[in-house]
Amino acid sequence: MPSELPRRGATVTDGAWGTALDALGCEPGFCRERWNVERPDVVLRVAESYVAAGAQVILTNTFTANRIALDRHAASDRAEELNRAGAAISRRAAGNDVLVFGSIGPSGKIVMIDEIEPEELHDAFAEQSAALAVGGVDACLCESMTELIEALIAVRAAKETTGLPVVASMVFDSGPDRCFTSMGDGVEKVVAALADAGADVIGLNCGVGITEALRPAAKIRACADMPVWVKPNAGLPELVAGAVVYKETADDFAAEAAKLLNLGVNYIGGCCGTTPDHVRALVEIAKKHTSTRPQTGEST
Repeated sequence: MPSELPRRGATVTDGAWGTALDALGCEPGFCRERWNVERPDVVLRVAESYVAAGAQVILTNTFTANRIALDRHAASDRAEELNRAGAAISRRAAGNDVLVFGSIGPSGKIVMIDEIEPEELHDAFAEQSAALAVGGVDACLCESMTELIEALIAVRAAKETTGLPVVASMVFDSGPDRCFTSMGDGVEKVVAALADAGADVIGLNCGVGITEALRPAAKIRACADMPVWVKPNAGLPELVAGAVVYKETADDFAAEAAKLLNLGVNYIGGCCGTTPDHVRALVEIAKKHTSTRPQTGEST
């Protein structure tokens, strides 16, 4: 596993996992992570689809695999098993040429209103990140975080437990220009706190479509002395004939992604609603960006 992650140019990450698994038959409300042991062939299919599309980084099917979130499915005692299995599946798909980042999502509890103690949260994230490391991930990704306190706990737990690089990705979907979390923390405060906690890469995902991600991404780039990660949705979700639909096409998504790369974003991929087609389009945009933009400094 690499001691350092790519820091220059454009690195293309994968697309959505949740909506991809749902499209393959995962029932609403079902614990998707259980498929790591019950339907590993389907999980592997998602991972391989992104590798085939050209992604240089793929995630793991472990977003809600911390023991606190798993408790909603009466599966808190399976955290280690499900994380190790999820990491191993993505590692198998990635081979030696693609990086695997272990997905660590929020607990579903809010520290600020005393729904959970910080120590309990730390222990849950430490357990998850340790299992992901055993499964073979190259880095840990603390993603879709809305509460800064929880994000800081997750980053510290992953760093202390594994020694691997850690990516911290927040949801900026509120306030002027979508530059605040739903808890009211602005980009500058978040970046400073996450950097102090030891994050190696900082960015945003989910919550907004790619056009709405431009302004918070620009602010992150302006104040982050490290690589920047951006993984927005394929537009905002819409309800069509009783089904949730993300309408942004791969070509439209990639066209906006070019603007993000011009801002100096280093890792670009997709969250909810994005597919291998979106990733393929991103790969082409990244190739054009690399061939036309001089590589100067660590952030471009």
